[in-house]
Amino acid sequence: MFMGEYDHTLDPKGRMIVPAKFREELGERFILTMGLDGCLFAYPSEEWEQFVEGLKKLPGSKDARQLQRHFMAGAAEVEVDKQGRFLIPAKLREQAGLSKDVVFVGVVSKIELWSKERWEQNCCYDNMDEVAEHMAEYGLNF
Repeated sequence: MFMGEYDHTLDPKGRMIVPAKFREELGERFILTMGLDGCLFAYPSEEWEQFVEGLKKLPGSKDARQLQRHFMAGAAEVEVDKQGRFLIPAKLREQAGLSKDVVFVGVVSKIELWSKERWEQNCCYDNMDEVAEHMAEYGLNF
């Protein structure tokens, strides 16, 4: 399970160091794809396969096809080098607005990669009462 928030820096060649807390579970090869809300998703290979199985089961509707395209078009398998770095493809860096400061966020079965600026705009709730209501709607108790 992925959890936690880690700040890292993108080097001029577009490489990042995988946070040590994520390395073992993420593996030496993993999948990067466009996420939601302007971030990237990083999936361990097994989690990615499960996600793709879900995409395959979607109906043939226009919305379903768009979802499939969104996640599959830019998906790339990346490999971690001996220094713990991986290369983020240029197109994914551009789409996610990654330039220097990047925030890794563990979200259960995947990792989100955010530009620091976008993360600061999207990370927090203004109204915690609203959060509590949503938790109850989803059957989550605290």
